[in-house]
Amino acid sequence: MTDLTADEARRIILRAQGFLGADSRSGGVRGMLRRVGAVQLDTISVLARSHELVAYARLGPIGRATAERAYWHDPAQAFEYWCHAACILPLEHWPLYAFRRRAYRDRRYRWHEVPPTVDKILDQVRTDGPITTTDIGGARVDRRASGTTQAGEWWDWSDAKISIEYLLDIGEVVCTRRVGWRRVYDLAERAVPGDLLARDVTDADGVAALTSIAGRSLGVATRTDLVDFTRVKGKYADLLDDALHSGAAGLVPVHVSGWPAPKSRRGPAGDGSANAWAHPAALESEPRGRHRTTLLSPFDSLIWERARAERVFGLSHRLEAYVPKHKRVHGYFAMPVLAGGRLIGRVDPAREGSVLVARQVGFEPGGSRAEAVESMRAALWEAARWVGCTSVRVERVTSPEHEAPLRAALTAEPPDGSA
Repeated sequence: MTDLTADEARRIILRAQGFLGADSRSGGVRGMLRRVGAVQLDTISVLARSHELVAYARLGPIGRATAERAYWHDPAQAFEYWCHAACILPLEHWPLYAFRRRAYRDRRYRWHEVPPTVDKILDQVRTDGPITTTDIGGARVDRRASGTTQAGEWWDWSDAKISIEYLLDIGEVVCTRRVGWRRVYDLAERAVPGDLLARDVTDADGVAALTSIAGRSLGVATRTDLVDFTRVKGKYADLLDDALHSGAAGLVPVHVSGWPAPKSRRGPAGDGSANAWAHPAALESEPRGRHRTTLLSPFDSLIWERARAERVFGLSHRLEAYVPKHKRVHGYFAMPVLAGGRLIGRVDPAREGSVLVARQVGFEPGGSRAEAVESMRAALWEAARWVGCTSVRVERVTSPEHEAPLRAALTAEPPDGSA
């Protein structure tokens, strides 16, 4: 069994996630998607949509249109489905989610009862597809008229929207591209290559393959991390355990100093000394190379699970977009700043015309103040240029000792425009 220090595990994680090393940019956006395994989607757009921020964080200031084309192109290279959350996934992973599609079909319910319009909507996709919700009558309806007082992202869905989303859940239709922020739905038999569509993957094999993908993407992970990535529970979580302990997932037990002992009686090793899992390839060589300095989306897979982010980086972070404004600590869409393989601070960004506005900047304790300020300056200027801004304005710095040096550094942009 391999023993790792917490620092060694952190560097393995950074390399696996594409933030460290010469190979981290190979293959562009599509290579990045295959490395991370899943890119979470979200409706919030501050500097850009989260899936664009994930690509930018690893690849640098590639064009946003370039990223979009790489995710959703004709022919399809990726599809949208449920992994850690609603995610963009490599199209070749389609067969592996058969267990989830079967589960949704058997349940015939997720957020809503399946309405009687589902067969009619499927016929419409078959006849008129690819289509959007606009083509089938719209996504929303005022349910208050029928006595429903709940409101939110899915409570006010129309029957047509419920139907098309259920068809997406069970795999009759698939989303392989978007127009604006609207999903475009088509029959799976038209959008998914025949060899992938024909693959019949058992529940056990699908969960084992996804556990392997999660382990490779995360680099070093606890069982809890793997479950969070794949979002399996009940009998499917049991299948994940079976895949780990039988070797079907291809991961090996490791011990990371300072990480907690496994809670389950089925920990990574029978002697109780192992507390995590790793892909063997991640252990073959020492991670080396240049670190990325960048802003991170709160939905980035490097930090999307709060307990893991705190364990690996010592940063307690939560998305405060849905927290009342007067209760926010770090800001509406505070983005952690990665530099030198560590999370050195947070920025709550916004745009005002051609100005990138840092409404609030905070620094984590420890380390060199000069290095932290320089890294923050570099991260802000690179992000500004990426979204087409020509200046940066900081409104508030929560660390008094960093405020004057940061403001001075931001006004002294290098003559060549480099960050």
